[in-house]
Amino acid sequence: MKQVWSDENKYLKWLAVELAACEAWTAEGVIPEEDMAKLRGAEYNHGRMMELFETTRHDVTAFTTSITESLGPEGRWIHLGLTSNDVLDTGLNLQIVEAGALLQTELDRAIAALAEKALEHKDTLAMGRTHGVHAEPMTMGLRFALWWDEMQRQKERLTGAIEGLRVGMVSGAVGTHATVPPSVEERVCRDLGLKVAKISNQIIQRDRHAHFMTTLALIAASLEKFATEIRALQRTEIHELEEPFGEGQTGSSSMPHKRNPELSERICGLARLIRGNSVTALENVALWGERDISHSSAERIILPDSCLALDYILSTFSRIIEGLRVFPERMMENIESSRGLIFSQRVLLALVDKGMAREEAYRIVQANAGQSWKENKDFRELLRADPQTGEHLSSSEFDELFDYGYYTRYVDETFARLGLIKPAAKKQKAGTAGD
Repeated sequence: MKQVWSDENKYLKWLAVELAACEAWTAEGVIPEEDMAKLRGAEYNHGRMMELFETTRHDVTAFTTSITESLGPEGRWIHLGLTSNDVLDTGLNLQIVEAGALLQTELDRAIAALAEKALEHKDTLAMGRTHGVHAEPMTMGLRFALWWDEMQRQKERLTGAIEGLRVGMVSGAVGTHATVPPSVEERVCRDLGLKVAKISNQIIQRDRHAHFMTTLALIAASLEKFATEIRALQRTEIHELEEPFGEGQTGSSSMPHKRNPELSERICGLARLIRGNSVTALENVALWGERDISHSSAERIILPDSCLALDYILSTFSRIIEGLRVFPERMMENIESSRGLIFSQRVLLALVDKGMAREEAYRIVQANAGQSWKENKDFRELLRADPQTGEHLSSSEFDELFDYGYYTRYVDETFARLGLIKPAAKKQKAGTAGD
């Protein structure tokens, strides 16, 4: 990613645009073939470009002059009919497409890691929490599958954002093609592997770049969400998950016992940076007239920084998931720590099903739940001993209500919906055709 955003790669992209324009002019019959043969070997001189920039204070004129100084008369064809942003924006989009491909590779790695963990822990019972409080049981695999599905959506968004920038423009000073015909633009873009921006002024419109940047921010937001959950579940009091922790690694200069979720914390910090950069990209959409350069200085920072940061935190997240330690026994301890309170809804619905008014059933179940909280007693035993519930529910019915398997009976169906496993064959009803 550093190489994609290096000055060397940027100027090579500019040179590719300039030479592609020369090839197109040659096809138009403007540049003689013998001149084009010499132009194909043209190179820019970085050192000389920097010297020229001290005088010109204009990067493109310094760039083109560093090329033409090493050429003969054929050098006059360089930058023919073009404006600076024909080169700058087309070259920039080539860089973004390259960067996007690297991000897609890292995204695929994260998606694969989540799929593996989801399948591994498809049936691993875990506590579902809302507001940070025990709600009802689920499985750890469902949590990973939820993240996997979200990253699949992010992959689609990233692909769309990259395609939105897989365009170039060679349309002259204000986009009218007055000095460079559309046929030249079409040839240049085709040779560079880009589509033509159907209309431009002096720049490729920045809503495209804002779409890309907000997509990076969305991906980073998802990674922050996942990392925040890992941090929460690594807390000592919960300790259901733990980041990879290498032999000899230390978590504190003063406390040898510490194992901190510092990788996840890095993800959260850099996600905030990327989000902030996306706001700048949105503000870059509005420019004066056909173009000003208020967007340019900001883009030189936000585009490479955001691509580098996202590339890094995607890679870090994949490393976390691939080496994540999962503690099923601790999950079960945490489930049981609320002394059966998680079965409150099941008992409520069972009493309603037996004919009790919902309000009355709610009052009875809530009273027993309150006693369980207050007196640190097992909720299930309190319900069995309560004559109001015992009047309606038998011992075997209580046993059925307090079965954890009830909460996970549709896990396979959810995984099949996602395509992570094959759907189970449906049983044929008796009496149907084919019996």
